[in-house]
Amino acid sequence: MENFIYSINVTFPIFLVMVIGYFLKQIGMLNDNFVTVANRFNFKVTLPFMLFRDIAGVDIRAVFDLKYVLFCALVSTACFWLIWGGVKLFLKDQTMRGAFVQASFRSSAAVMGLAFIQNIYGTSAMGPLMIVSAVPLYNIFSVLTFEGENASGVDGKQKIKEACIGIAKNPIILGILAGLIVGLLGIEFPTIINKTVNSVAQMATPLALITIGAGFEGRKALAKIKPTIAASLIKLVIQPLIFLPVAVWMGFGGEKMIAILIMLASPTTPSCYIMAKSMNNDGVLTASVIVTTTLLAAFTLTGWIFILKSVGLIG
Repeated sequence: MENFIYSINVTFPIFLVMVIGYFLKQIGMLNDNFVTVANRFNFKVTLPFMLFRDIAGVDIRAVFDLKYVLFCALVSTACFWLIWGGVKLFLKDQTMRGAFVQASFRSSAAVMGLAFIQNIYGTSAMGPLMIVSAVPLYNIFSVLTFEGENASGVDGKQKIKEACIGIAKNPIILGILAGLIVGLLGIEFPTIINKTVNSVAQMATPLALITIGAGFEGRKALAKIKPTIAASLIKLVIQPLIFLPVAVWMGFGGEKMIAILIMLASPTTPSCYIMAKSMNNDGVLTASVIVTTTLLAAFTLTGWIFILKSVGLIG
């Protein structure tokens, strides 16, 4: 019951901030221009700052565990390619593909993941290490699928070239690379720089949630209920059902297992919406999946934690 109550306290405030954004749009305080400008600002400024801060703050060399890092990276890669391959076979509407793939495999590792891990274990090095292993791949693969789908009208070599250019110029990728360099070199900035970066980074999640709510189009989302349900099931149930047994077989447990669970089964991150809108993909479907997974995760994550605890895999 305690884990269930905690899950509610973590997920429902996030959902309620989206509701505030939706309400403000309905009463005319926010408009479509705000949503457009805020999404561009988030994509190019606040989200890169947040990822830079989270990754640069990890002493990568001190917490490094090669087996664990490789597992997180390989599982994230497998999830992406399996989902993208399945989408190309079964989802005929090409305009939805990039959004569906991203929303299905990309977790809220930094926003919600660390809160869960710290609630159970206190300070943990495995959460940040999972973020370093998976979050850069989340963003690289998301850009890859968007660029790949957007460039579908050109030949293969041109498509690869455009995708590579898009990845190299993407502000989120640049933020991650800068964070990795700072983390690996152990660079320490003056307090004035750290506070400035943190102030900008702190805007990313609440502003993303407000814009998701303000940009949420209920009737259009209902028209996409089938892909929304499919993506939510993949995100919250199917991925952990496939890969948690593999983690058990490889001997992971405790805080490593919780971090892996968060990587596989936490709600779709709000930054998916920022990227989808900024890269001319389906923001309606993305927002719908974020809202749905955020609501359902209080129940599904509680169920997964109960199972892991019952079999003695977490303390």
